[in-house]
Amino acid sequence: MSKTESEKTRRNFLNRTGKLASSSVLAAGMIPRVHAAEDNTINVALVGCGGRGSGAAVNALSVNNGPIKLVAMADVFEERLNASHENLSQRIARSKSGPPEEQIPGEMDVPQDRRFLGFDGYKHAMDALNPGDVVILATPPAFRWVHFKYAIEKNLNVFMEKPVTVDGPTTRRIIEMGEEAQRKNLKVGVGLMCRHCEARQELYDRIQAGEIGDIEVMRAYRMHGPVGFFSSPPKPQGISDLRYQVQRFHSFIWASGGAFSDFYIHNIDECCWMKNTWPVRAQGMGGRHNRGDAIDQNFDSYAVEYTFADDSKLFLYGRCIDDCYSEFASYAQGTKAFAVISTSSHTPARCRIYSGQDMTKETDLVWEFPQPEPNPYQLEWDHLIAAIREDRPFNEVRRGAEASLVTSMGRMAAHTGTVVTFDQMLNSDHEYAPGLDQLTENSPPPLQPDADGKYPIPQPGVVTDREY
Repeated sequence: MSKTESEKTRRNFLNRTGKLASSSVLAAGMIPRVHAAEDNTINVALVGCGGRGSGAAVNALSVNNGPIKLVAMADVFEERLNASHENLSQRIARSKSGPPEEQIPGEMDVPQDRRFLGFDGYKHAMDALNPGDVVILATPPAFRWVHFKYAIEKNLNVFMEKPVTVDGPTTRRIIEMGEEAQRKNLKVGVGLMCRHCEARQELYDRIQAGEIGDIEVMRAYRMHGPVGFFSSPPKPQGISDLRYQVQRFHSFIWASGGAFSDFYIHNIDECCWMKNTWPVRAQGMGGRHNRGDAIDQNFDSYAVEYTFADDSKLFLYGRCIDDCYSEFASYAQGTKAFAVISTSSHTPARCRIYSGQDMTKETDLVWEFPQPEPNPYQLEWDHLIAAIREDRPFNEVRRGAEASLVTSMGRMAAHTGTVVTFDQMLNSDHEYAPGLDQLTENSPPPLQPDADGKYPIPQPGVVTDREY
């Protein structure tokens, strides 16, 4: 990087006088750039305006350590972008008249000419920022490396939602990009917010100090009815196969890793964190039940056994079927005691340690994190923005990529009926959606339907070298 370019980094940008942008509208094909009215304002762009992206934008604007402003938004779907813009505007406005603890200190200034549609909208949104600003990447995971690459080129700090990869080639690619971002002193957060949870952090410290002994078995559960775009009916008229697959990304492995990757990564990651290592192999099973005319690629139920180098185990149980027993929690059984890693969804975790292996015996409770717990969705943003303002190292890319890879390892084991190792998954040459950086509205979809409009589904024991 030249001296002139380096002077544009956020560290210098925050220390020099800001410049007011002209109020001119989009003209002659130029994207309007936004300059901070204050010399320490951090501008934010949102790429991917669904529920998680909009939630991340609220968390970003709720950081209370200096001025921050949402200035650009991008999505493929106009209705999603418009709904996000309206909901964010209303929520911020309502907060200003609420109690102090509920107020959102950040601002929002996203006029029509900084709301971008289309598969290249991410470029325009990032072009509206200055080096050192922040872009939120919250599109379907398959696009993560494409958007991250452009953010690095633009010298932007990044918050990217999980998962960050869905296969081996993109995992290797995004790890390399994370190293490039680190060389450029860019700060990158990954949306595995459980790692920022104060309750889990104290539990981790206690486990590493030996309070439950050696972990022998962990169990993780996410069992509930269908949520998100877990299941999809046949494609309706009036929408292309490409747009349908992107719109309902949970249903398609290339776009998201399917329900397995998108839903189960948090439970898998928090367990591996407590173990302080990644598993070396996985084997599993699953099946489809009561599906009617659904054309998605997901199994309704999964059971995966992860094995660590010391032969200890993590058992993951996932299910998306109505009117069945539900549980959403993770546990660790040690040689000395039993730990609750999380219970009843992601937050509050309500971490606890019991002297025995039965958490129903309250007399065995020896430690629990006090309630209420700080919200980890907010904490991950507090930590990222603090690192930017204080110019401290902050790069969660490798951990996020490896958590995504381990999740894909279990998914592939269940979908193929084989044992899949960490190294096999990492070094696989099967990229589910190559060339996404060249994708346009008229491109063929990475997954082609058959003559009846149906998509290939995993066939364990039949198709074993890939998932479909």
